[in-house]
Order: sequence, then C-alpha cells, then structure tokens
Amino acid sequence: METSLIYHGSNVVVQNPKILVSGFYKDFGFGFYCTRFEKQAQRWALSRKNGSEISVYEFSPLPNLNILQFDKMTDQWLDFVVECRKGVEHQYDIVEGPMADDQIWDYVEDFASGNISREAFWALAKFKYPTNQIVFTTENALKSITYKESYSL
Repeated sequence: METSLIYHGSNVVVQNPKILVSGFYKDFGFGFYCTRFEKQAQRWALSRKNGSEISVYEFSPLPNLNILQFDKMTDQWLDFVVECRKGVEHQYDIVEGPMADDQIWDYVEDFASGNISREAFWALAKFKYPTNQIVFTTENALKSITYKESYSL
C-alpha cells in the first residue's frame, strides 16, 4: 500500500490519536476511526456538539500489520460487522471497508436478530453515496499514521 491522506471528524483536533474503548460497539470494533473521504469526515464532525474539527493524517501502513480490507459490502463484511457489533473481538491491527451508516445499521440489526433474511438485507442495503472507514485497533497500527494538519468547519 502506498502513502495516502486520511481524515478524522470530531469536535476536537486529534494530534495524538488513541485507541478508544467506549460503551458501545462499532462496525469494526473499538479503535481510532478515520476515513479516506474528506466529505465523510466533515459529516462526522458536523454531527458533534461543541465544535467541528477535521484532523488530517498521512497513512503509510507498516509491513508487519495484520490488515483486513473490504473493498465493498459482501457477506463476509456483513458477518464481520454483526460480530463486531455484538462485541466479539478480532485480531486485526487495521480494518478498512464500507460503513454501516444509521439506515444500514437498522438493516444489520434486523438481519442479526433474524427479522430479515440475508437476501432481504442486500435488497435494502443500498448506499446513496460511497462510504469508507478505517479503524486502527492497536498501538502498532497508530504508528502508521502521522498528524499533518487540522481545520475547523
């Protein structure tokens, strides 16, 4: 993988990212979440109270990292998101792929609880715009990003 820019949207500037373990489970488990899409980071930041900040990083994956990448929503992606949302831990340093936004998450919950079939999930799960998320889940993973700059919205 080559070096690229990634973005983090929040209510604060994050010069020194940390692995966050919060009280709820996210698509790819606990960690520090970024995206390759600047507009998506802006949407994340604008959803926060008390300010909207975009932190920009240079991302250059280290060769010894265990990375899982989903290029698109697949059955493997769906099963992985369901397990992570249930709190099942994984052994990856970095996970990257599409995001289960609020609308998609409702369908994931319906699938996970058996209220809809896998086929029904895929029929409903159509994004209006592409999404991307990258979660850094270990201290070694965080070494692959370098803070560049930030700006306020």
